[in-house]
Amino acid sequence: MNSNLQFDFTVNRESKIITVKREFAAPLEEVWAAWTQRELLDQWWAPKPYQAKTKSMDFNEGGFWLYAMVGPDNSAQWCRADYQTIDHLKSYSALDAFCDEDGNVTLNFPGSLWTNSFSQLDDSTLVTIIIKYKELTDLEKIIEMGFKEGFTAGLENLDALLEN
Repeated sequence: MNSNLQFDFTVNRESKIITVKREFAAPLEEVWAAWTQRELLDQWWAPKPYQAKTKSMDFNEGGFWLYAMVGPDNSAQWCRADYQTIDHLKSYSALDAFCDEDGNVTLNFPGSLWTNSFSQLDDSTLVTIIIKYKELTDLEKIIEMGFKEGFTAGLENLDALLEN
Protein backbone atom coordinates (compact mmCIF):
# COMPACT_ATOMS: atom_id res chain seq x y z
CA MET A 1 0.00 0.00 0.00
CA ASN A 2 1.18 3.50 -0.82
CA SER A 3 2.01 4.94 2.60
CA ASN A 4 0.47 8.30 1.63
CA LEU A 5 -2.98 6.72 1.32
CA GLN A 6 -5.37 7.02 4.24
CA PHE A 7 -6.06 3.98 6.41
CA ASP A 8 -7.96 4.26 9.70
CA PHE A 9 -9.43 1.38 11.71
CA THR A 10 -11.47 2.52 14.71
CA VAL A 11 -13.44 0.45 17.22
CA ASN A 12 -16.12 2.28 19.21
CA ARG A 13 -17.30 -0.13 21.89
CA GLU A 14 -19.90 2.33 23.21
CA SER A 15 -21.78 2.49 19.89
CA LYS A 16 -20.78 -1.11 18.91
CA ILE A 17 -19.32 0.14 15.60
CA ILE A 18 -16.13 -0.56 13.66
CA THR A 19 -15.22 2.21 11.22
CA VAL A 20 -12.67 1.62 8.48
CA LYS A 21 -11.55 4.43 6.19
CA ARG A 22 -9.37 3.22 3.35
CA GLU A 23 -8.06 5.14 0.35
CA PHE A 24 -7.22 3.40 -2.94
CA ALA A 25 -5.03 4.76 -5.76
CA ALA A 26 -7.70 4.17 -8.43
CA PRO A 27 -10.74 5.92 -9.90
CA LEU A 28 -14.13 5.61 -8.20
CA GLU A 29 -15.63 3.40 -10.95
CA GLU A 30 -12.85 0.80 -10.62
CA VAL A 31 -13.05 0.70 -6.82
CA TRP A 32 -16.88 0.44 -6.92
CA ALA A 33 -16.63 -2.43 -9.42
CA ALA A 34 -14.13 -4.27 -7.19
CA TRP A 35 -16.64 -4.15 -4.29
CA THR A 36 -19.75 -5.03 -6.32
CA GLN A 37 -18.76 -7.58 -9.00
CA ARG A 38 -18.29 -11.21 -8.06
CA GLU A 39 -15.42 -11.83 -10.50
CA LEU A 40 -13.42 -9.05 -8.85
CA LEU A 41 -14.48 -9.77 -5.24
CA ASP A 42 -13.26 -13.36 -5.62
CA GLN A 43 -9.78 -12.01 -6.47
CA TRP A 44 -9.28 -9.92 -3.33
CA TRP A 45 -11.86 -10.39 -0.57
CA ALA A 46 -10.16 -13.19 1.40
CA PRO A 47 -6.81 -12.77 3.16
CA LYS A 48 -4.16 -15.07 1.68
CA PRO A 49 -3.78 -18.05 1.81
CA TYR A 50 -7.61 -18.10 1.83
CA GLN A 51 -9.64 -17.51 -1.34
CA ALA A 52 -13.13 -16.10 -1.72
CA LYS A 53 -15.36 -18.22 -3.94
CA THR A 54 -18.76 -16.86 -4.89
CA LYS A 55 -21.62 -19.33 -5.18
CA SER A 56 -24.20 -16.69 -6.19
CA MET A 57 -24.52 -12.93 -6.26
CA ASP A 58 -27.42 -10.58 -6.96
CA PHE A 59 -26.18 -7.04 -6.40
CA ASN A 60 -29.60 -5.43 -6.11
CA GLU A 61 -31.65 -4.20 -3.15
CA GLY A 62 -33.17 -7.38 -1.70
CA GLY A 63 -30.53 -9.55 -3.39
CA PHE A 64 -27.55 -11.21 -1.69
CA TRP A 65 -24.00 -12.43 -2.15
CA LEU A 66 -23.32 -16.03 -1.02
CA TYR A 67 -19.65 -16.94 -0.85
CA ALA A 68 -17.11 -19.07 0.96
CA MET A 69 -13.71 -18.28 2.42
CA VAL A 70 -11.81 -21.38 1.34
CA GLY A 71 -8.62 -22.35 3.16
CA PRO A 72 -5.55 -24.12 1.77
CA ASP A 73 -6.93 -27.37 3.24
CA ASN A 74 -10.18 -26.80 1.24
CA SER A 75 -12.18 -26.04 4.40
CA ALA A 76 -14.91 -23.49 3.71
CA GLN A 77 -16.48 -20.84 5.94
CA TRP A 78 -19.69 -19.67 4.26
CA CYS A 79 -20.98 -16.11 4.48
CA ARG A 80 -23.76 -14.04 3.00
CA ALA A 81 -24.36 -10.33 2.54
CA ASP A 82 -28.01 -9.28 2.10
CA TYR A 83 -28.14 -5.98 0.22
CA GLN A 84 -30.41 -3.41 1.90
CA THR A 85 -29.73 -0.16 -0.01
CA ILE A 86 -27.71 0.67 -3.12
CA ASP A 87 -26.92 4.18 -4.37
CA HIS A 88 -24.88 3.51 -7.54
CA LEU A 89 -21.24 4.69 -7.25
CA LYS A 90 -21.98 6.29 -3.85
CA SER A 91 -22.88 3.70 -1.22
CA TYR A 92 -24.52 0.44 -0.34
CA SER A 93 -25.49 -1.36 2.85
CA ALA A 94 -25.75 -5.06 3.57
CA LEU A 95 -26.54 -7.37 6.47
CA ASP A 96 -23.53 -9.63 6.85
CA ALA A 97 -23.75 -13.08 8.44
CA PHE A 98 -22.08 -16.46 8.61
CA CYS A 99 -24.19 -19.24 7.07
CA ASP A 100 -24.13 -22.72 5.59
CA GLU A 101 -23.48 -23.42 1.92
CA ASP A 102 -27.20 -22.98 1.16
CA GLY A 103 -27.26 -19.51 2.74
CA ASN A 104 -29.03 -20.49 5.98
CA VAL A 105 -27.72 -18.04 8.60
CA THR A 106 -25.73 -19.50 11.51
CA LEU A 107 -26.93 -17.93 14.75
CA ASN A 108 -23.87 -18.82 16.86
CA PHE A 109 -21.76 -16.22 15.03
CA PRO A 110 -22.49 -12.50 15.20
CA GLY A 111 -23.99 -10.74 12.20
CA SER A 112 -23.55 -7.06 11.40
CA LEU A 113 -24.80 -4.21 9.21
CA TRP A 114 -22.21 -2.84 6.80
CA THR A 115 -22.58 0.58 5.19
CA ASN A 116 -19.92 1.27 2.55
CA SER A 117 -19.55 4.79 1.13
CA PHE A 118 -17.35 5.72 -1.84
CA SER A 119 -15.88 9.19 -2.52
CA GLN A 120 -13.71 10.28 -5.45
CA LEU A 121 -10.74 12.32 -4.26
CA ASP A 122 -8.26 14.05 -6.59
CA ASP A 123 -6.51 10.94 -7.89
CA SER A 124 -7.80 8.28 -5.51
CA THR A 125 -11.00 6.87 -3.99
CA LEU A 126 -11.90 6.81 -0.31
CA VAL A 127 -14.05 3.95 0.95
CA THR A 128 -15.65 4.46 4.38
CA ILE A 129 -16.98 1.27 5.94
CA ILE A 130 -19.22 1.41 9.02
CA ILE A 131 -19.92 -1.99 10.60
CA LYS A 132 -22.62 -1.96 13.31
CA TYR A 133 -23.18 -4.82 15.75
CA LYS A 134 -26.27 -5.49 17.89
CA GLU A 135 -24.27 -6.50 20.97
CA LEU A 136 -20.86 -5.51 22.30
CA THR A 137 -20.05 -9.22 22.76
CA ASP A 138 -20.60 -9.69 18.98
CA LEU A 139 -18.11 -6.93 18.16
CA GLU A 140 -15.61 -8.34 20.67
CA LYS A 141 -15.93 -11.85 19.19
CA ILE A 142 -15.18 -10.57 15.66
CA ILE A 143 -12.13 -8.62 16.90
CA GLU A 144 -10.88 -11.75 18.75
CA MET A 145 -11.30 -13.79 15.54
CA GLY A 146 -8.70 -11.51 13.89
CA PHE A 147 -11.05 -9.34 11.82
CA LYS A 148 -8.72 -6.33 11.73
CA GLU A 149 -5.74 -8.36 10.52
CA GLY A 150 -7.76 -10.40 8.01
CA PHE A 151 -9.67 -7.43 6.59
CA THR A 152 -6.47 -5.37 6.34
CA ALA A 153 -4.84 -8.21 4.38
CA GLY A 154 -7.86 -8.36 2.04
CA LEU A 155 -7.68 -4.60 1.43
CA GLU A 156 -4.00 -5.01 0.54
CA ASN A 157 -5.07 -7.67 -2.01
CA LEU A 158 -7.42 -5.04 -3.47
CA ASP A 159 -4.49 -2.59 -3.78
CA ALA A 160 -2.63 -5.20 -5.83
CA LEU A 161 -5.69 -5.91 -8.00
CA LEU A 162 -6.25 -2.21 -8.72
CA GLU A 163 -2.59 -1.77 -9.72
CA ASN A 164 -3.00 -4.31 -12.54
